[in-house]
Amino acid sequence: MLSALSNIFKIPELRQRIIFTLIMFAVFRLGTHIPVPGVDPSAIEQLFMNGSLFGLLDLFSGGAFSKFSIFAMSITPYINAAIIMQLLTVVIPTLEQWSKEGAEGHKKTQKVTRQLTVILAFFQAVGMSIGLKAAVLNPNPVNILIIAITLTAGTTLLMWIGEQITAQGVGNGISLIIFAGIVAALPKNLGTIYQYLQAGTINYFSVLLFAIIAVGMIVFVIYVEAGYRRVPITYAKRVVGSRAYGGHSSHIPLKVNQAGVIPIIFASSVLMFPLTVVEFVDNATIKQIASYLQWGTPLQTSIYVVLIIFFTYFYTAVTVKIPDMADNLKKFGGFIPGIRPGEPTAGYIDRVLTRLTLAGSVFLSFIAVLPNLIAGATHIQGVYFGGTALLIVVSVAMHTMKQIEAMVVTRHYDGFLK
Repeated sequence: MLSALSNIFKIPELRQRIIFTLIMFAVFRLGTHIPVPGVDPSAIEQLFMNGSLFGLLDLFSGGAFSKFSIFAMSITPYINAAIIMQLLTVVIPTLEQWSKEGAEGHKKTQKVTRQLTVILAFFQAVGMSIGLKAAVLNPNPVNILIIAITLTAGTTLLMWIGEQITAQGVGNGISLIIFAGIVAALPKNLGTIYQYLQAGTINYFSVLLFAIIAVGMIVFVIYVEAGYRRVPITYAKRVVGSRAYGGHSSHIPLKVNQAGVIPIIFASSVLMFPLTVVEFVDNATIKQIASYLQWGTPLQTSIYVVLIIFFTYFYTAVTVKIPDMADNLKKFGGFIPGIRPGEPTAGYIDRVLTRLTLAGSVFLSFIAVLPNLIAGATHIQGVYFGGTALLIVVSVAMHTMKQIEAMVVTRHYDGFLK
């Protein structure tokens, strides 16, 4: 392992990319401690201590939200903009055409995504400033506007940092920013567990059980994330002149978790929206109704699971274009053994993907409710493990290691991992 790590720093280009990525991480962590002007950070922290709905957002922002720093909104508006653009590609012909134009089309899409990010960030910042105006020192329209502009600028800076990491660093910059925010909360969580031990709230058996579950879930997530269903493909032999082409076998890799973490984000957003609104409504009846949808209640968990399954199928259907896959196979002389090209091939792939999506949706549902299960089994409260955070950390780490592996293998016979 040490020799594999040394291979990384023997390559000047890779060494520079890793150093650049670490510098951008340092800038991100520095920004999480720069407060927004005109806000009382202690009032925000008190809101979180009293049990807020924004704990997951604070986790993704690396604690910037609870401090109400310039990076309080993290990269969330960019993620929302990218998801919206991906969904609009299906219904807007211009965007669909851009998606087929390669690098040039990608540049056009990215430009629109950036513009949409700024718009979404500004509206989210205004809503956040108004909703948390109890923490604003002087909540007049001018100060609200200044706070909104500051938060929007912070998100725009994070978007730029993410793009720079993608271009000059290692891995996907946007994903790595979220990864860094989640990992940054690890020392705080370990400190919380230590405080519980010191206070006698939990015992060493609970900590040991927590550690076993944590390691087991990490292994399980890695196993599922690396899982594929390989649909066999055979290419017919073609003779052009005196040369023969094709005649070999391959496969279509269909991922078990095709939708990634998007269904959990969608389902969380749908459930959090009404609860967030209720936080700022002073009506006893409405609050009583909303209490049945609080996180961890049986009704909320049931709805959460149903939404995750629905959004898994929905997002997979939108992003995976099965008719195009079947047409491309037919165009290049490929076919699935025992299945006729064209419509029968599309139907077969659709049936396989439907079963895979069911397995993927059950996996995502289990991961999403995992924090509640761990808290009930270990009695360790206030330490977030599992769900979206675990899935993001594992998937980003795997993707980054694969990219480093590819860069090392191009220059050495031995890769980063064996």
